[in-house]
Amino acid sequence: MISVIIPANNEAAYIGPCLDALLAQSTDREVEIIVAANACADETVALSRAYVDRARARGWYMQVLDLPQGGKPNALNRGDDAASGDMRVYLDADVVMEPDLLAQLAEALDRPGPVYASGRLLVAPARSWVTRAYARIWTRVPFMTDCVPGAGLFAVNRKGRARWGEFPQIISDDTFVRLNFTPAERIGVEAGYLWPMVEGFDALVRVRRRQDIGVSEVAELYPDLMGNEDKPKFGLARALNLALCDPVGFMIYVGVALAVRRSRGKTGDWSRGR
Repeated sequence: MISVIIPANNEAAYIGPCLDALLAQSTDREVEIIVAANACADETVALSRAYVDRARARGWYMQVLDLPQGGKPNALNRGDDAASGDMRVYLDADVVMEPDLLAQLAEALDRPGPVYASGRLLVAPARSWVTRAYARIWTRVPFMTDCVPGAGLFAVNRKGRARWGEFPQIISDDTFVRLNFTPAERIGVEAGYLWPMVEGFDALVRVRRRQDIGVSEVAELYPDLMGNEDKPKFGLARALNLALCDPVGFMIYVGVALAVRRSRGKTGDWSRGR
């Protein structure tokens, strides 16, 4: 069985398309869906529960947890507690999967050793020209093109899930899980998923700062995991090529990076950019 765990905090604007795409998956395997709604003050719970009958009609099991406590790590842990599948897919509520992605993930995970898998991350169309420009470069940096990032969606098999206990109370759950696997144990499948990028320069800076803090936190708390890091260096030749191909996008990308560097040490509302 495949267990799809969806942590959700005030995701009323996104949960519908996420669940529509999930229920349209081409897999013929048994699937259970667990929406771990945490501290929601909007219609996330009600909208999610409206999909239970649709899941049942497909022969899938679905439950919606209405958790009073906020925090993504807690939602992931309570979703794990409720799950029974040998394969676990951790899916952000604002992600929209291509139809063949779940089947391809299951095929990748169906092997005896520990496996981590994800699909091709496709940035959803953005409204602002700044975000569109930034995304053009971000999707072409070495980490995105040469690795299996898993931002917004990652999956593990039973032996892979045994690599850690509960999700720790940290910012970057995807980094923590990815680094529990060697590069040889990570598999990227061809099918993709739409992942929304935040809108506007200031929001990009907040989220990029959050990402940097999250990675630094993992490195500080779990230094042994850093031996599994395979992030390639962003060499000068590659940077120059991107700058020549897309000077506006590269200028925005560098501008965000510089703004993050200048704002290091600041506190504030950097946790989410939307």
